[in-house]
Amino acid sequence: MDAGEQHDAEDEFVRFWQERRVCFLSTPRADGTPHLVPVGVTYDHATRTARVITGRGTTKARNVRRAAGAVVAVGQVDGRRWSTLEGVASVREDAGSVRDAEARYAARYRQPRVNPERVVIEIAVRRFLGTVRPPAGRPEA
Repeated sequence: MDAGEQHDAEDEFVRFWQERRVCFLSTPRADGTPHLVPVGVTYDHATRTARVITGRGTTKARNVRRAAGAVVAVGQVDGRRWSTLEGVASVREDAGSVRDAEARYAARYRQPRVNPERVVIEIAVRRFLGTVRPPAGRPEA
């Protein structure tokens, strides 16, 4: 792949994660089975950080807190095109992180409703899977 093709693939990947679509988040339950739920996800490729806004008491937030250091995944599909981001998640509760995540969510989806119990699940992305991924990523499934 030449430099131009790599740049095009990178641009396609970033655009894919900016387009409005429902995504899925998988977190590990206490018994190790996956908890898979629909969510809105934002992704910052410069920092390789995915973010999901949610309520403090949700199952997904509790799973991430309990399984500190566990790998989670977020994914999305558009016909035959799909992309999954895997990484280690943490829950951020500080006002600055929540405001930042809300602004990112508003840019991709819509302004989120007011929720004083909001937290952010931040995912430090380590692996890219799918038909839409950055050029350095390798297909894994």
